[in-house]
Amino acid sequence: MRFIDEIRVVFASGKGGDGAVSFLREKFMPRGGPDGGDGGRGGHVTLTATRRKNTLIDFRRNKIYQAHSGQAGGKKRMTGKSGKNLDLMVPVGTMVFCEETHEVLADLTHDGAQWTLEGGAPGKGNVHFKTAQRRTPRISTPGTPGAQIAVRLELKLLADVGLLGFPNAGKSTLISAVSAARPRVADYPFTTLVPHLGVVQVSSDQSFVVADIPGLIEGAADGVGLGHRFLKHVERCAIYVHMISALDLEHPCPKERYTAINRELARYDESLVERPQLLVLSRADLVPPEEAEEIAQQLAELSGKPVRVVSSVTRTGLKELMLDCWQEVGAVREALNASEEHDLTESVAENDPT
Repeated sequence: MRFIDEIRVVFASGKGGDGAVSFLREKFMPRGGPDGGDGGRGGHVTLTATRRKNTLIDFRRNKIYQAHSGQAGGKKRMTGKSGKNLDLMVPVGTMVFCEETHEVLADLTHDGAQWTLEGGAPGKGNVHFKTAQRRTPRISTPGTPGAQIAVRLELKLLADVGLLGFPNAGKSTLISAVSAARPRVADYPFTTLVPHLGVVQVSSDQSFVVADIPGLIEGAADGVGLGHRFLKHVERCAIYVHMISALDLEHPCPKERYTAINRELARYDESLVERPQLLVLSRADLVPPEEAEEIAQQLAELSGKPVRVVSSVTRTGLKELMLDCWQEVGAVREALNASEEHDLTESVAENDPT
């Protein structure tokens, strides 16, 4: 399936149905009075986030999405049929931007989150306009037009762990070794052109999501290489696994690769470098063990962080790395839950009249 993370479309909700002008005419009620019914409500356009989708490809063919209009009211106070709603599914992590103002209309960050463009209001039939002085009103109101808006849908993947590193750092091999994800793996740069998600099962009831972010290079914050297109996918990762290949003929200095990636993260968004980051020396099977340990020591001295040495081919260090990730993800989740409980407590206290 083709990965599409940004697309421009137009949404249009349905027009409300017109109210009716009608008078009751029956055998024993020759002057039954007004009985024009209301129109039907215009159909809504609703976006619903679901984890069953991970691309916006469904929006590639059509550029305009129109809900149905409501039907006009009828005689005998019959209300017109409401317009059929247009329900569309989008991946979790989809943001809705107004093309004209660039305003964020919605950020659908959890399963079941919705954004709705409401349909037009129904018109009123002449039954509503009867008074003691005006017994035969020939007045009704039309339904209001539906709304139309040009939007940009932008998908920012949601993952617990984001894999960072230069091209050929071994990210795709790692995610294929620890999850069921099967990204393309090859021995040349930029093999991965789209992000991939994989679920790592720590135990029967404990798991976390890993995102394989396409390789970043120096200048990515300025759009070099895959640039902004995929830097945005690291924004919503709770922690990062920064992978540095033990052997990279094109960029031979591991310390320079480490600082270059962090520099690009900071240039894109300074808050990203403050997130938990596990440092990993990957592809350790390509160099002698003593050389791998020496590189890991140099990186540890530079970063001030412990460095785990792993090989996805021989599966060396993978189990320990995944446990490290789980501990970090758990700490982030606990902090988030505590923050939400604190906000809820403050909100209750502010609204408590006592």
